[in-house]
Amino acid sequence: MPMVVRQLVWLLGISLLLVTVQANANNLDQELAQLEAQAQSAESDGHFLSESLQLAEFRLQQSWSRSRSQLSGQSGEAELQAQLAWLGQYAGYLDKRLQALNKAYDKAPTNDLLDGIVRRYQQMDAYYLALLETLDWAEQAGIDTQNERAALRSQLDQRADLLVDYAMFSQQKLDQLSAKMALLPADQQSELAAQSAAIRSHLRAVDASLSKSIPLMNSLGLDTTGYQQALFTMTGDITQDVLSINLAQKLAKQWWQQAKSELTESGPGLVFKILVFVAILAVAVILSRVAAKLVRRAVKTSKLNFSQLLQDFFTNLAAKLVIVIGVLIGLSQLGLELGPLLAGFGIAGVIIGFALQDTLSNFASGMMILVYRPYDVGDLVIAAGVTGVVSHMSLVSTTIKTLDNQRLIIPNNKIWGDIINNITAENHRRIDMVFGISYSDDLDHAERVLRDIVDNHPKVLKSPEAKVKVHTLNNSSVDFVVRPWVKPEDYWDVHWDVTKAVKQRFDAEGISIPFPQTDVHLFNETKQS
Repeated sequence: MPMVVRQLVWLLGISLLLVTVQANANNLDQELAQLEAQAQSAESDGHFLSESLQLAEFRLQQSWSRSRSQLSGQSGEAELQAQLAWLGQYAGYLDKRLQALNKAYDKAPTNDLLDGIVRRYQQMDAYYLALLETLDWAEQAGIDTQNERAALRSQLDQRADLLVDYAMFSQQKLDQLSAKMALLPADQQSELAAQSAAIRSHLRAVDASLSKSIPLMNSLGLDTTGYQQALFTMTGDITQDVLSINLAQKLAKQWWQQAKSELTESGPGLVFKILVFVAILAVAVILSRVAAKLVRRAVKTSKLNFSQLLQDFFTNLAAKLVIVIGVLIGLSQLGLELGPLLAGFGIAGVIIGFALQDTLSNFASGMMILVYRPYDVGDLVIAAGVTGVVSHMSLVSTTIKTLDNQRLIIPNNKIWGDIINNITAENHRRIDMVFGISYSDDLDHAERVLRDIVDNHPKVLKSPEAKVKVHTLNNSSVDFVVRPWVKPEDYWDVHWDVTKAVKQRFDAEGISIPFPQTDVHLFNETKQS
């Protein structure tokens, strides 16, 4: 008797559960209608379907959890079919709404309609994910879902094909709009730009939906290499899927086919354009040399008295300017748009300017040196603590060759920010020399000897006149100062010659030159006993 009672209770429980499930499925239309009535605003419309779907999944999971140890395979199959029916009506509702939104958007495109379409794509993605989870739960409950999985594979495959076709169509429309915008002035492109922005927004939603469908298809054992290839072509995003061998091979094959097609169709024209580009560059190089010669001749004969540094600057600037113009003309012949290219150079210049502030400081200092001309090529200078002859200068640095033949490259901001002593800037330079005689020698005779040495040296200038004067009465000598004027290039020759001649003449004339000496006195002390 107890066994019979337990069987009756078990059958009664199954009947009640099946009735409940069937009632839930029959009331789905009413539930959706109520939910849609609550979703008139755009804010709630984005959530009501997903919440309804989550509620249905929760019901199914809880129902299976309660009845797993009590239901037979037949009753679990019935509950699965009820849930699948619910999901099917959910998908049908979404599909109808999506078609209606697409038709309305084609007639009068608005941002609200576009947002609604994007939300429908997201809800369809949630539907397929929920359907796959439902089948996974059913398998855990021991229910055969092969037919349902086959149907889901077919649906996902068809949807992926539709998404790829729509994405390609949208990309084609974008290309057409871009071509139209290129023919219109900037003030007439606003409407087309708005259309392009809307299509791009829609295209991003399609790409996102396809990217979510691919993992579902992979879990069902479908080959998604073609879809991954299409997604990578549309978005350019590098993901772990792109690193798969099959996809990499297909992408390489696609790129190779595209390259072959491009070479076949536009190869001869491209070769001709390259030849024209090379010819333009060759002409630009020749013209740059001609321009450099003309500018060099102009600045040399100019009455403005340009320095050698400034002459080199204008000459190099003219040559490089011709080269740049030639390159731009050549690039335009290759079909490149110069406007965006120059704008890109401007933006890059700002970025590089922030990164190379020290270099720009050197550039500004170089410009100041060129304008104010504190020195020129060949001048002997003391700059930045270095003494030497200026051998070369650019807008960034100055090359100085020291007196012991070392080549130093100094940044211009170091030179401009310090004292610059141009030793050879003037046509005449004075040599200051000091010679001492003893107090017992004749001052007038010594002065005549020094005057004779200076006046008879061939490199000493007659004007300004050389000075020979008694300068200082030292502790052990009477010092004469000798100051002849010479050309800058003769400075050291005259200095060395006069010094040698003074020693020789003083010896010949009996004039002594005092020098430090030390007297040592020795005392022999005898020790007394």
